[in-house]
Amino acid sequence: MLKTKLPIYLASQSPRRKHLLKQIGIKFTSFNVDLDEQIRENESPINVVKRLSKEKLELAEQKKNDGILITADTIVVLNSKIIGKPKSKKDAKFILSKLSNNTHFVYTGFAIKNSITNKTIIDYEKTSVTFRELSNKEINEYVADGSPLDKAGAYGIQDDYGAVFVSKINGCYYNVVGLPLSKVYESLNKVI
Repeated sequence: MLKTKLPIYLASQSPRRKHLLKQIGIKFTSFNVDLDEQIRENESPINVVKRLSKEKLELAEQKKNDGILITADTIVVLNSKIIGKPKSKKDAKFILSKLSNNTHFVYTGFAIKNSITNKTIIDYEKTSVTFRELSNKEINEYVADGSPLDKAGAYGIQDDYGAVFVSKINGCYYNVVGLPLSKVYESLNKVI
């Protein structure tokens, strides 16, 4: 178990990330950082998630500097193209139709910093996810529910209808949910 007297802060309002940290018994306080998540032209997925996590960390440090900070960013990549959160229901339908019957990759970058010792770890995880073929009816019903609008790649693997879209996964399941728990846990132990 993680042992520290320092407060732990999650700079994210993602209910999925909060749930994952609670799942492994980490007590933390969460708050939001407002970052315009711009993806630069020709930037690799690894660089995107690590850079955005680092930029979120820099913003988080302006709010809290008395403990351990955790930030993260997740993207979906299909055919070397980065897919973020859908901009609209129409965009969500388009994304899901592209993911249908295809394999894509989920990248989550994370940054963890002990603001007392300045120990910092910035890392990432990559998982491949294969979707079965989705019908237009399934896509329309899922999008009508509103569930995909706040998720990279327009789906959630963990607790909604999006779970039945996935036929195969290779790598860390929790990474697809939004936080590669094993790597995050190891990194937390290294900075305390």
